[in-house]
Amino acid sequence: MSKIQLIRPTLEYAEDILNFRREILAAADADSFAGCCNLEDCQTAEEWIETAQNLEKEETCSKDRVVANIYIAVRLEDHKIVGVIDLRHHIDHPILSVWGGHIGYTVRPNERGKGYAKEMLHLNLCNAKALGLKKVLITCDQDNPASEKTILANGGVYENTVWVDGVAIKRYWIDLE
Repeated sequence: MSKIQLIRPTLEYAEDILNFRREILAAADADSFAGCCNLEDCQTAEEWIETAQNLEKEETCSKDRVVANIYIAVRLEDHKIVGVIDLRHHIDHPILSVWGGHIGYTVRPNERGKGYAKEMLHLNLCNAKALGLKKVLITCDQDNPASEKTILANGGVYENTVWVDGVAIKRYWIDLE
């Protein structure tokens, strides 16, 4: 796996953001836009970047969401986006506290299985710690062993499984202290 860094989305990556979006849509897998804010609904990179920026501040964050940071995971050797990950500053929200958690992530379909999700989560846990969080909730569908493996590799401790609309969702806590 090549080195990556997490950065906030910028117009420099506009073309690749749209390519990433198209590839996720074409893959049509369950929960394919986890951690991507509203990327599936945006028609332009500018629209998505503005939405991501608005989430960063309480005064611009929409009332149905919580303050969060959205990051693109960029491979250093070629500056290609390999994934998107978010960091919600708290989970005082009816969905996030039950099955959404503090962090969601998606890896580009043709980059899966290369260790990027594990590294993205590791880097974002550093962001969470810097934000002052003591522990984070991360969830995955029961039938998503790749995500479960990523969570466990980053210190996830299984708490329980909840059912949402007929889907079993496993809840894990990661202690940051």
